[in-house]
Amino acid sequence: MRERITFIQKQGDSIEPTTLKIKGGVLNGPEIQAAREDRLTIAIDELPTDLQALLGTAHELHIRYVSSQPYEAITPLLARLPPGFHLFYTPAGQANATSPALCLALNQIFGNVQCENPEKSFTTLPRDRFSHSAAYQFYQPSVDLSPFIALAKEKLCSSSKDQSCAARADRLTNASSLDISYDAISHAVKLTATWPYQKQEVHATSRPQTRTEVGVLNSDRPGHLEPHELGISGLLTVLGQDKKPSATMFAFASRHRDAESSFSAEFLEPTGLHPTLKLRLESSKPPIEDAYCSPHAYFTLPKTVFADRHQLSDDLFLASKNLTRLRYISQPVDLEAPEYVEKRWGSSLLLELSPPEHEESKSWTAQVPLHLRYLSPAEGGYTDIQVPYPAVFWACAAEEGTKFPNNPFEKANLGYDGLFGPRTVFWHVEPRPTIGSRLSNMIKVPVLDTNKAEWVSGGTGLAVLLGFAWIMWKLFGVLSKFGYQNQPSQAAEVVKAKKNQ
Repeated sequence: MRERITFIQKQGDSIEPTTLKIKGGVLNGPEIQAAREDRLTIAIDELPTDLQALLGTAHELHIRYVSSQPYEAITPLLARLPPGFHLFYTPAGQANATSPALCLALNQIFGNVQCENPEKSFTTLPRDRFSHSAAYQFYQPSVDLSPFIALAKEKLCSSSKDQSCAARADRLTNASSLDISYDAISHAVKLTATWPYQKQEVHATSRPQTRTEVGVLNSDRPGHLEPHELGISGLLTVLGQDKKPSATMFAFASRHRDAESSFSAEFLEPTGLHPTLKLRLESSKPPIEDAYCSPHAYFTLPKTVFADRHQLSDDLFLASKNLTRLRYISQPVDLEAPEYVEKRWGSSLLLELSPPEHEESKSWTAQVPLHLRYLSPAEGGYTDIQVPYPAVFWACAAEEGTKFPNNPFEKANLGYDGLFGPRTVFWHVEPRPTIGSRLSNMIKVPVLDTNKAEWVSGGTGLAVLLGFAWIMWKLFGVLSKFGYQNQPSQAAEVVKAKKNQ
């Protein structure tokens, strides 16, 4: 088992090595402004037998939880996803795709995860384009981390003498993201949690039988840095092994960069049953000028709302909304089914945006037409649904021959990265809500009021009964006038007379 704790500051920030005190496997330091990332790597044979059996059915499994609270991302922790619970999964065999084992385990670990099995509840990803995509995708706007935190305390803290273990697990409630990744090649599970850029105390404690590495780092730009690389410098120490921190400096290629701009999203009023989401981007200028770049928005839409791929295939319509084209939409998407009969989680959508052509950077908007499904009846006649913010980024092509090997802070299997080539660099735009403090928009949807449902059913029955009575009354009137015999029509009599002549 290996653990890595990293405090990351912005460029220009630094900390005096003498302020870091190491004693008895514990590192203490001053309060600094930094983001924090904790990563725990566990070999599969160190896991409980039930989790070993579950992971044995998977070729790869990636869980990404992203908080709905806005946060500032700093280099190199820049990769973004829409807020919510994301899962990317490739089964070891097709038979595992029809098994409910994965969904049952997810419900035990994360509480109410609404899935039956991957084949019914997940959507498929296009693996024919680039080999680094998973086979299945699942999304849910929110989950409760309490069951996972309780399980982490039980499995990781029960045999530890470190009194801060449970406290660290409880801090996951304030994490900006939580990632759990497994692949059959490494035979290891990586748990990675990040906390946003804020004031926090430098403190780390080693665990028994665990190699704990602690870094206090900041982004740097040494002179030899290539355009596609990020530079990092700072202090590193291995608890229980080093007596004082050592200075370090290194660089690595990264596909995720900071566009140094922001965007917001809100629905146009009135929303109706066909709402339009307006994206307002702060800048129309590409992040770099010596490469081809285009802005994109990646949506994970819950099954309560969907986009119509036919509508988004009209070039004139797209141009009127400042959209270029529909790059991808998951299939199938039933355009008529109500929400309560849909088995799949929803749909993912990648749109290429069309910024206005200005020499200087200006704010601009793009509009995305969506459609609501019919929802289940509810008391009061209205249901509130949450539509998460998309992930917005500029996709820029790197120079020919540029390679992006794995780096210490790499985050892959994000859903949209598999839809681009391996030399694509993602320049992320920071989401900033204009209303409220959550990265989601609420829509109040009219539904059948359960308090009035009896009147509706009674009224429907009465209308059917009256209609039936009216038809019977008309039939009785015809019967009483003409009787049972078939009466020849006047036209038939005329035809017969002409034939006789």
